[in-house]
Amino acid sequence: AGALVQVYTDGTVLVTHGGVEMGQGLHTKIAQVAASSLDIPLSCVFIAETSTDKVPSASPTAASASSDLYGAAVLNACQQIKARMEPIASRGNHKSFAELAEACYMEWVDLSAHGFYITPDIGFDWNAGKGTPFNYFTYGAAFAEVEIDTLTGDFHTRKADIVMDLGYSINPAIDIGQIEGAFIQGLGWAAMEELKWGDDNHKWIRPGHLFTRGPCSYKIPSVNDIPLNFKVSLLKGVPNPKAIHSSKAVGEPPFFLASSVLFAIKDAITAARAEEGHLDWFPLDNPATPERIRMACVDSITKKFASVYYRPKLSV
Repeated sequence: AGALVQVYTDGTVLVTHGGVEMGQGLHTKIAQVAASSLDIPLSCVFIAETSTDKVPSASPTAASASSDLYGAAVLNACQQIKARMEPIASRGNHKSFAELAEACYMEWVDLSAHGFYITPDIGFDWNAGKGTPFNYFTYGAAFAEVEIDTLTGDFHTRKADIVMDLGYSINPAIDIGQIEGAFIQGLGWAAMEELKWGDDNHKWIRPGHLFTRGPCSYKIPSVNDIPLNFKVSLLKGVPNPKAIHSSKAVGEPPFFLASSVLFAIKDAITAARAEEGHLDWFPLDNPATPERIRMACVDSITKKFASVYYRPKLSV
């Protein structure tokens, strides 16, 4: 990852990095890293839009690693500038960062630096199946409680509790928002968003065509799908020495925690089947859509036209 940090004589700082801000709070975290390193107010740090004429050959903003990569690159650039400013700062003749920047300018100190960061000690030999593909791991745990309607297959997530290990979070408000968003996105994957293609099992769809391509047929989570009681907390006292400011990546890691909703749905179906005297194994693929939930809740209606082990055909 690369970054460009420029200090101006009025004490403001302009940061350009290779990451793309898409609502995940990357720019905010990067600004925090720069402000913390230079010991200035966050309001003095400005982020320029990502541009290859400032930072070329950037890594993709993906895999939840951008804060780690670009945060470390910005820190590297800030440390270069601080090292250049140190001889003048040690004189103690300035009362503010702006005065120090002005003094450095008057003594021909370069107040612009390009920072660079490479994740250390990673690599993987795919032929041998050995190596270290990741620098560290992000851990989390989730509990979900759901209620299903055995006559319609509808369900609602009554409660969800999540705990994530994010090291020393750079911005807990952003991270909790990312956890909540990833969980709800995962809920859609686990229980709502079903793809239906024209294939041998779906001959009523034109061969090779995707049927679920609009809001009338492809359901994504909405406000009503948010758990009624939704709690997210961050594990405390667990620094991560392998990333910027002992933090950890967030974004995609909480996604799979929504599988707890799928397992809760299956437990609820198991209870419903037990009332009908069926205690053995039954199939339930994800997404656990209302149609699949209804057919799994065996009763006198479903028994008229389907086996108690009925398994809907999937588009794979």
